[in-house]
Amino acid sequence: MTAPGGPTAGPEASPVCVRHPDRPTSLACTRCGRPACPDCLRPAPVGAHCVDCIAEANRAAAATRPRTVGGGRSRTDDRPVVTITLIAVNVAVFLLTAVSAGSATANYASPWVDTAWLVPADVAAGQWWRLVTAGFLHAGPLHVALNMFALWILGRDLELVLGRLRFSLLYGVSLLGGSVAVVLLGAPGQPVLGASGAVFGLMGALLVVLRRLQMNMRPALVVIGINVVLSIAVPGLSLLGHLGGLVTGALVAAVLVYGPARSRPAAGLLAVGGIVVVLVVLVAVRSLALA
Repeated sequence: MTAPGGPTAGPEASPVCVRHPDRPTSLACTRCGRPACPDCLRPAPVGAHCVDCIAEANRAAAATRPRTVGGGRSRTDDRPVVTITLIAVNVAVFLLTAVSAGSATANYASPWVDTAWLVPADVAAGQWWRLVTAGFLHAGPLHVALNMFALWILGRDLELVLGRLRFSLLYGVSLLGGSVAVVLLGAPGQPVLGASGAVFGLMGALLVVLRRLQMNMRPALVVIGINVVLSIAVPGLSLLGHLGGLVTGALVAAVLVYGPARSRPAAGLLAVGGIVVVLVVLVAVRSLALA
């Protein structure tokens, strides 16, 4: 016969880690209560949390971080990663062309430069990559040093305000805008190179951001005015590329920092895409005219 309570239960099995079923454990996450082995637990202000709870908390914190006026999320890590990367790429390209040419001061003699700098007639012939590659080439150490110094001064703050993605778009579209101005209005056979178009785009963006934040714009206006005068007075500088980048950068910044607050991040990115489409169409039309 069987006793009313049924068969006597044996000793309860030891709990096992939810991520490692082969590891018995007497520990548990103090947040979710699930058993976890020591490898899956991290110290917390009270007890220890499992790695799954930590990841969930990080995702929730990222989603609730306030946005800046440019639509970027505020970060605990405020290093200008994109700015540093752009400087590193430009310097690396300069060193490669200097080695290829056998001269730092005449690095533009490198055969790589000849296939990558901006020549409107070559763009019209189908070599559209020059619209971008020319922005990473420089003629001599002073040229690259001045542009990279300006990129550092302007980029580190703008990247913080706009966020890394939007700052990257600002730089890239400004570079493209400077190149498009040269293709539209420049001499078909005149080669142009340098990051100045993108740097001027950052200047234009800075004006817009300062206006949006209701901060003093006078110092920025003075700096931009000086640079425009130098673009006119100093032989060899591309005024068209500078002004094209300046206008494009201001326009990109305007669509990123203005607009409906509720839909600003998505609407701004869509508007930037529209600017790129317009620039591409302009180049296509000019290419047909030069063909």
